[in-house]
Amino acid sequence: MEDLLKDRVAVVTGAGGGIGKAEALELAARGAKVIVNDIGTSHDGIGISEDPADMTVEEIIQAGGTAIASHDSVADERGANAIIRFAMETFGRLDVLINNAGILRTSPVYDIETTDFDAVIKTHLYGTFYCTRAACEVMKEEGYGRIVCTSSHTGFGLENQAMYSAAKEGITGFARTVARDMAKFGVTCNIIRPIALWRGRPFKALEHDLPEDIAPLVVYLASESAGDINGCIFEVWHGHVGIFTEPPPVQQILWKDGRWTPEELKKLMPETLTKGRTREDLPQTMPFMLNNSD
Repeated sequence: MEDLLKDRVAVVTGAGGGIGKAEALELAARGAKVIVNDIGTSHDGIGISEDPADMTVEEIIQAGGTAIASHDSVADERGANAIIRFAMETFGRLDVLINNAGILRTSPVYDIETTDFDAVIKTHLYGTFYCTRAACEVMKEEGYGRIVCTSSHTGFGLENQAMYSAAKEGITGFARTVARDMAKFGVTCNIIRPIALWRGRPFKALEHDLPEDIAPLVVYLASESAGDINGCIFEVWHGHVGIFTEPPPVQQILWKDGRWTPEELKKLMPETLTKGRTREDLPQTMPFMLNNSD
């Protein structure tokens, strides 16, 4: 096993369980000193506990790694800044940021409570922004950094998941531009759309998809070896790593010499660009069949 991250310092948010924990364990196994951040909330953002982060740290230490717990909230600007400052104060540097923290609240759009929308956006999107901004200030001065942001296939559209979809696609757009802002400073920023079983998953994943399946790609993207990989979006699950076309290609075009009229489009669209589409039979957006009954 190579020490791909020997002596590197990594912050992993939401590392008290699930994908974040698997990432923290693998980063540590590959030589990184890990800040394990988690407020210990439920999957829907209720309650707090120091236990999840502390237990991940203990597991890393028992395996011979180096880690320390952070219990600050990424959804709070001061908390996110404190996470990055804690890494600097503890280990004297910051090389890697894995933005993983998130919560899930489910509702059809017409029933969404503003407080729920705020909570989801604050944790996912603002949390990613707060931590990334603070980390980039450090990485810009160091001339080196690796940032991995966690998006989701849910962002392509999934019933009752407007809050989660908005947050995850916001993260995707944000990270695309971070990659461009930070490239000249030796910093990369990439995005993953993982599929893995977790306690708050909005869909039934394939039974063998585990958080541990996600970690190897994240470790590679966090390593010095991935210095030329920047602004990319990957999907990853058990035995599968794929890369998305950027930008997404236009599938079909209607063209004329001049401006279209609504009447012309009314006639041509159903026969061409939108042929076969119906209001409720929407295109499949996931790489597998969903089952929302569980």
